[in-house]
Amino acid sequence: MVAIRVPRSQRAKRELLKHAPKLVETGKKTLILHGTKTSAVLNSVLADLFHLKRDNAVKYSKKNDNIRPFESGGETSLEFFSLKTDCSLIVYGSHSKKRPNNLVLGRTYDHHIYDLVEVGVENYKSIESYVYDKKLAPKLGSKPFFAFIGEHFESVEELKHLKEVLLDLFRGEVVDNLNLAGVDRVFVCTAISPTTVYMMHCALRLKRSGTSIPRMELVEVGPSMDLVVRRHRYPVESLKKEAMKTADHAKKMKNVTKDPVHGKLGKVYIPDQQIAKMSLSNDVKGLKRERREAKKNKDHSKKQKINPE
Repeated sequence: MVAIRVPRSQRAKRELLKHAPKLVETGKKTLILHGTKTSAVLNSVLADLFHLKRDNAVKYSKKNDNIRPFESGGETSLEFFSLKTDCSLIVYGSHSKKRPNNLVLGRTYDHHIYDLVEVGVENYKSIESYVYDKKLAPKLGSKPFFAFIGEHFESVEELKHLKEVLLDLFRGEVVDNLNLAGVDRVFVCTAISPTTVYMMHCALRLKRSGTSIPRMELVEVGPSMDLVVRRHRYPVESLKKEAMKTADHAKKMKNVTKDPVHGKLGKVYIPDQQIAKMSLSNDVKGLKRERREAKKNKDHSKKQKINPE
């Protein structure tokens, strides 16, 4: 069990709040782990994945014996490492006779396992096996394009799930605006069958096309591999509902504007006042004054009649 950390100072409290789940998430970090036994192919796969995400990833090379993601209680070590490194994406590699070259891709929420996808790696080609102009190599931290080819990504639930995890794994930080000149890579995923996906990593070469939109050419730079879907673990409904919360956008108020100098300004519309049709009550102060003056004049005229000169 992971011990619950209770902050004893304001500084510690602020530090824990940085690791807490947020409505608007920043870039996600990836944790790369080795199992009890790994093959040479799997070591190369994990090394290439770390190379692609080295600006936002943590890699442990030590073997881990107690990690069994799909067994009850076997995910405790994964949750501990996720909490220790503040990583919400997990890549775990293991090799056995029953499941050779096994790769587990997982996501966490609040440092608890959210979902898992297990795939087998086949027909792997590393980055070092490709020969190309090194000037075309994608830059560190650049945003990638994604191309998912095949109807199985829309009809097969397992491939839908795999698509979501791959997008989360490689897309990086979510941004509002994107400069086309800064996009220099693309991940192409082709659904060969309902259980197999061919994935390759390509660099983008922009060439003149005679129009404002450049012509694009793909240069394969690696790695490339076949991902054979094996086991899945879908998120629990209660955890999924909690993780899918979004920030409430403030409703736009009518006739209200903000000015940098005057601050918040508002317009108030008043209907036309029909003064001629307004009914005046007898308790109006102005009428009381007129009555007093009329009574005073009446009393004065009576005195004049009683005391004639």
